[in-house]
Amino acid sequence: MASIRNRNGIWQARITRKGHPVVTKSLPSRIEAQRWAREIEVEIERGSYQSRTEAERLTFAEIITRYLKEVAPSLKGYKDDLIRLTALKRNPLTCYKMVALTPEKIAAFRDERLTKVSAGTVIRELSCFSAIINHSRREWRINIPNPVELVKKPKSPRGRNRILTDVEIARLTEELKPTGRRSIWMLPVVELAIATAMRRGELLALRWADIDITQRVAFLHDTKNGESRSVPLSTAAIRLLESIPQSITGRVIPLTNCALEAAFKKATQRAHLEDVHFHDLRHTAITKMANFLPNLIELSAVTGHKSLAMLKRYYHPSASELARKLG
Repeated sequence: MASIRNRNGIWQARITRKGHPVVTKSLPSRIEAQRWAREIEVEIERGSYQSRTEAERLTFAEIITRYLKEVAPSLKGYKDDLIRLTALKRNPLTCYKMVALTPEKIAAFRDERLTKVSAGTVIRELSCFSAIINHSRREWRINIPNPVELVKKPKSPRGRNRILTDVEIARLTEELKPTGRRSIWMLPVVELAIATAMRRGELLALRWADIDITQRVAFLHDTKNGESRSVPLSTAAIRLLESIPQSITGRVIPLTNCALEAAFKKATQRAHLEDVHFHDLRHTAITKMANFLPNLIELSAVTGHKSLAMLKRYYHPSASELARKLG
């Protein structure tokens, strides 16, 4: 039987069972203390009791901070997660104790964020929250159900299919020519992206030591899907590499992600290109490559896609081209 006592106007319930640690909780009224004690005693009798002490003590912001310190650094995309989660820690949702997180509060967060950012961004934020909560449940004894799993996600936006025309590519490369204060590396990185279909992160991580000009292969140690792969280099890609000055850093493109993004955005504005992202160069490259590699298995070996379903998102043949192939 639980003992209930009043201490300075606060009612404390204390449950002592043989073979179990002492469980206590302070509540504002005797009735609430008795109700809580009955619920915990039933759970102990059933063998389903798990301590909620940590969930009642820690806020969501504190859990996010611990996740960023202990878990996130070993994951891909750590820098992006650090920026995203550090900003999200300022949201009022993270001030709640873990035990107070409910589907209703998560849904309110979702609706509020949808007024400020895209559905795709909200989906990524909810996924981050869900991963953090699940990890805290498994590893840190945070005994709560995951409220994110009970919240409807926004409808996923349609995948981008922006393909640059030859005219648009010419206008873009013209604006990237290294005149004045423009970086000498921007034109090569854009041309390499179109010639190889490599991702931005892969291009920025590529080192001269990983390129075999004789065999016409670039070796990528770490790709988005977590596996290494070799990228075959076309004659155009080889010519580009031979024309690029070699940096003392050993990297083929010695730019930071932020510098590349800013310079690319300015170049598209000067070229009067609407709705163009750097990743669209990969879409463009894969679509061009498909004319030379109609075998999708071979094409996926070049692009690094593990499934044809993912490759299909990037392969955008025009109806007129398919009509000509049909004869």
